[in-house]
Amino acid sequence: APVDLAQASIGPGIGIFSQYSAVVEADETPVTIRTALEQINQTLDEFLSEQEGEFDNDTRWALIWFEQHQFQPASYGEAETLSRAKNTSVEGLVEAGIIEAKAGKVHLLSRQELPNEWKPETDKRIPIWKMTQHLARVLETQGESGAGRLLARIGPKGELGKDLAYRLYNLCEQQKWNEESFTYNSLVISWPEISRLSYQCQSLPTQLELE
Repeated sequence: APVDLAQASIGPGIGIFSQYSAVVEADETPVTIRTALEQINQTLDEFLSEQEGEFDNDTRWALIWFEQHQFQPASYGEAETLSRAKNTSVEGLVEAGIIEAKAGKVHLLSRQELPNEWKPETDKRIPIWKMTQHLARVLETQGESGAGRLLARIGPKGELGKDLAYRLYNLCEQQKWNEESFTYNSLVISWPEISRLSYQCQSLPTQLELE
């Protein structure tokens, strides 16, 4: 789970720090525990940021927009400028079903605004952002079994949803967005069971054929 990842990073780091009577900077300034924690968290942030290389352009856009505005509206011009920087477009993001753009404003669609009857099998543009939000939505409303069925329908690409959930949890923790951080933490904690149930769904047709 994301919480475990942070604790796993802090524990060994502070353990090494505690082995010495004093830890100093290059200029011999004492390193406090607070400074050590900040450096550990910075390294963790860098590790999680590196994972963004696996994400599609729409998702990279959504990550930055979410960090700046969460699900609140902001100017179309700002969205367009960011979309060019991320090699996507506002029109493409609308087509992907992750934003709404009207009256000169743009906002990320919240999970409550996503369609309940989403069909990944026929969706031609599925950013990792969208499938992760759908998985989180279904986990909240239908539990792990529902999320497992959806993951099976998404296919192998769905596994990247776990990486994005890690990233979003870390971001929300930094921003003190407790409700959102709880959502993504829940998704990561449930992921092993969701993945297991997804595999069961995928193997069921084969089992029926053998019978």
